[in-house]
Amino acid sequence: YNYCSNYCIHCLKLLFLMKAIILNLSAWVMLPIMDGFAKYLSSTIPVLQITWSRYFFTVIIVLPVMLIFFRKNFKWTEKPKLQLIRGLLLFFANILFFYSISVISLAKALTLAFIAPLIVTILSPILLGEKVGIKRWSAVITGFIGSLIVIRPGFVEVNLASISALGTGVLYAFYLIVTRKLHNSDHPLLTLLLTGVVGAIIGSLIMPYVWINPTINEWYMMFALGFFAALGHLFLILSLKYADASKLAPFGYFEIITNIIIGYYFFNHFPDNWTFLGLFVIIASGIYIFRRESIHKSW
Repeated sequence: YNYCSNYCIHCLKLLFLMKAIILNLSAWVMLPIMDGFAKYLSSTIPVLQITWSRYFFTVIIVLPVMLIFFRKNFKWTEKPKLQLIRGLLLFFANILFFYSISVISLAKALTLAFIAPLIVTILSPILLGEKVGIKRWSAVITGFIGSLIVIRPGFVEVNLASISALGTGVLYAFYLIVTRKLHNSDHPLLTLLLTGVVGAIIGSLIMPYVWINPTINEWYMMFALGFFAALGHLFLILSLKYADASKLAPFGYFEIITNIIIGYYFFNHFPDNWTFLGLFVIIASGIYIFRRESIHKSW
């Protein structure tokens, strides 16, 4: 009886893990589609307007869904300042990333932004009071070398777009740290909504200075930005119901596959060998850090 009971529990855990993986991978299919629309729009629409549309339409989509289906989860945040900081960090990270993909390929921009987990490791002793050993420091240095391989300073021109992609990774690292501080206090759906509201309000204040009247097709694509952003983050939230973040984190690198496909099919961009090499180094160091986190539970 005990054997059968343990076997059933093991199967149930495995089922939950598989469901979490499917949801998580679905998110990393949805979010690059958002990036593809942003890149396409950047040829005619200002980056700030594109960023605004991502947040504005996300709120328009998410708010009614939450009011109808998740009304019981509505409880005001215990840490409004942290929620504001989180929203600001993601908003400016989006601006930098949307600018970078307006100039360079989706794959290269995303590869450089993948330094976020490495930056978190660097900052965690200062901001989270965590201990970082020599092996994790070695992984950080290795990941930094991977970034240098991608941008190759001294061999190719280092432009503002590449620096913006790196800046996206830095801001996103701070965003992840703030998210950890909110993990045990606020419901993730509330956090998702408040982050969208912060971006929508700030973006709306800027719009009178940069606004360009979109065509009907551009309105559709701006709506699609918010739709795929909301859908992607919803899949992420649902995946975390069935598995720990540390187990799912390495699957985030699946995003690069969707990005490469979209970049090649729609924009005729395919990563060169140096980008693939740098990507491999960054992913290897990132996965090592995630493995250390999972084993030692130090994050």
